[in-house]
Amino acid sequence: MDNQMEVKISVRDLVEFILRSGSIDSSFIGSNRAVEGTRIHQKIQRSFKEGYESEVVLKYTVNYKDFLLTVEGRADGIIHQNDMVIIDEIKTTTAPLEMIDEHFNPLHWAQAKCYAYIYAEQYHIEDTNVRLTYYQLDLDEIKYIDKCFSFDELRTFFQTITDEYYKWAKKTFDWNVEKIAAIKDLKFPYEDYRKGQREMAVAVYKTIENEKKLFAQAPTGIGKTISAIFPAIKAMGEGHTSKIFYLTAKTITRTAAQDAFSIMREKGLKLKYIILTAKEKICFNGETICTPEECIYASGHFDRVNAAIDDILSNEDELSREIIEEYAKKHKVCPFEFSLDLTLWADAIICDYNYVFDPSVYLKRFFMDRGGDYTVLIDEAHNLVDRSREMFSAELYKRPFLDLKRMMKEESPKISKELGKINKFMLDMGKLCGENGYFIVKEPHEKIYALLKTFMHLSEEYLLKHKDGEVYEKLLQLYFDCVSFTRIWELYDERYTTYVEKTDDDVKIKLFCLDPSYQLREVLKKCRASVFFSATLLPMDYHRNILGGSEEDYGIYLDSPFSIDNRRILIADNISTRYRDREQSYGVIADYIKAVISAKAGNYMVFFPSYQYMDAVYDVFIERYSGINAYAQLPGMTEKEREKFLEFFRPNPEESGIGFCVLGGIYSEGIDLKYDRLIGVIIVGVGLPQICLERNIIREYFEKSQNLGYAYAYMYPGMNKVLQAAGRLIRSEEDKGIILLIDDRFKYQSYQRLFPKEWFPYMRVNELNIDRCIKNFWREKLPD
Repeated sequence: MDNQMEVKISVRDLVEFILRSGSIDSSFIGSNRAVEGTRIHQKIQRSFKEGYESEVVLKYTVNYKDFLLTVEGRADGIIHQNDMVIIDEIKTTTAPLEMIDEHFNPLHWAQAKCYAYIYAEQYHIEDTNVRLTYYQLDLDEIKYIDKCFSFDELRTFFQTITDEYYKWAKKTFDWNVEKIAAIKDLKFPYEDYRKGQREMAVAVYKTIENEKKLFAQAPTGIGKTISAIFPAIKAMGEGHTSKIFYLTAKTITRTAAQDAFSIMREKGLKLKYIILTAKEKICFNGETICTPEECIYASGHFDRVNAAIDDILSNEDELSREIIEEYAKKHKVCPFEFSLDLTLWADAIICDYNYVFDPSVYLKRFFMDRGGDYTVLIDEAHNLVDRSREMFSAELYKRPFLDLKRMMKEESPKISKELGKINKFMLDMGKLCGENGYFIVKEPHEKIYALLKTFMHLSEEYLLKHKDGEVYEKLLQLYFDCVSFTRIWELYDERYTTYVEKTDDDVKIKLFCLDPSYQLREVLKKCRASVFFSATLLPMDYHRNILGGSEEDYGIYLDSPFSIDNRRILIADNISTRYRDREQSYGVIADYIKAVISAKAGNYMVFFPSYQYMDAVYDVFIERYSGINAYAQLPGMTEKEREKFLEFFRPNPEESGIGFCVLGGIYSEGIDLKYDRLIGVIIVGVGLPQICLERNIIREYFEKSQNLGYAYAYMYPGMNKVLQAAGRLIRSEEDKGIILLIDDRFKYQSYQRLFPKEWFPYMRVNELNIDRCIKNFWREKLPD
């Protein structure tokens, strides 16, 4: 029995999967108030002075012929009262309590009865009371519904549910047998490891095996994606992890992960992996209105979705957007909800960061409770710093409250009055901003929280009775903005600050997460292992601190696999690109660009710290050198415009062309222009983020906590952009080219300490010697 394979499922997932039916209906039915849920549970649990066990872990294993099925979960409470055992299942609701009876929600009873059976089986109890405790959030009232079940009744119910699930458990078991056998036979998909690739793969495997975190500085060309995914899959074959999350910030890196899995499938890998697509992109309708009246895919979705799951799992291993859409149309189910269900069956999930970290949209089925033995692979991890700050922050503007106040005056005077109070509060906050236009406080004003809670309560009553119209839509949007704000309020601690900022006609209040490390760490506690990797994870200590790491975590710094002789690092350190000096630099920079592109015909990119700076130099350049093809990045380019821009960088160019781009923009990372599609990169400035209120708040916080305020707020993020842009040049062993850094600060030790090892040695250049230096480089690299 000990050698039998085990299939696990939670009580909640089991019940919801087997017993669900009906339609998707996202009509407003009251907030689930997940933020309040834990507090309410604890309040009810603490109300019993004695005889109450809370959050009791229960597990039961069914021994089938081929495998073990383990059903597990946590009962909200076990009450011992007058020789009677009561299994307590707590549910929060906004529905009136008089509407709730024993037939209100069969799934609630099913979940409680499963816990009751497991407990009765373990402790040999003949009769067990099951209690549903409904807490009405708005009125702070409780309703108890009790029923007594015999052991035979509970056993019959539990066996019926598990027997119905047997087909699915058998499918999981058979797939795991096939998958593990294939993983054990799987070889690295390439003939040889590149330099640094084996080292990274071993480090990732050890990280998973030892339940650690790994921070890996892995330069371009190592093959980071396959070096992370392959050892994670091998660890899965050894039983160290059950699911892999591959997290990305951009679609293009998602494609790289998909390609890595595909290559290994060609080598014999058996693995089901899914690529999650945002709801707005995958929805079959123009608008994501998820009601049975508006969407044929929402109507009856739950009656058909299990058949769709069975069909796709029986025939497909790669669950891409196109394949999910195909089966969703075939079975007439919602493609987005279908894809979320498929994550339960997938061995690997490729998705955006927010599906794991964002408190508003994360995959609750995996991360709500204790988590699991998951491995999280975080690609381009440097992007997670600002993304996580954004995910763990929240803001509200005064203007929507004022606008809606006017609209609600006739619709609901009570809501209009409450909106007026919030508007007045924010107006008063705006008056405190003074000449600076802002003020900062460590703790948020309690009054706004109370006002928002009252507004949300009144809004729920209105939204439950009204289902459409402009007022409904605007109220609904503002309601959810307030829900997000109060959710972040519940996370607020010493790593946050609050600021109020006044603009020309509006006031903003923001709960600003300065240090996301704690929140990230709390999420990753629910996983077995996590791997942060990037070509620009320098300095390592900074990224480890800000991304929730510790001194006990692993770290590796891998050397570039490419010869440093294939590129020349040049530094023009006789120019200041500081804001006050920029106007004097336009002509000199234009001349430097001309010098670089004149030495050899080819494609070049030049990166600037802002559009304004880029446009100014671009104008000077085309005026002085009108015969050269020059293309400028535009703000807010569409997908087609982006592709057209990259088409300028053709192979085998007969004359020079140059793309003017912005540091930190869409072309400074994630693009792959190999061979002679790009032979030179020029970087103007040290990439410092624009001086602004938020950056200065970050600076002040880290100056006090680490004495590194300027570095954390400006220098490190800026140099990260520089390194990313420089990384566009050498993408393969055959690539050759020039990297020119223009700024006097590049000669400072504080900046050179942030250079990767392969940037040494470099050459200092000026207007007099740059032509000779570049021509010498190309003379060395080109055959006679």
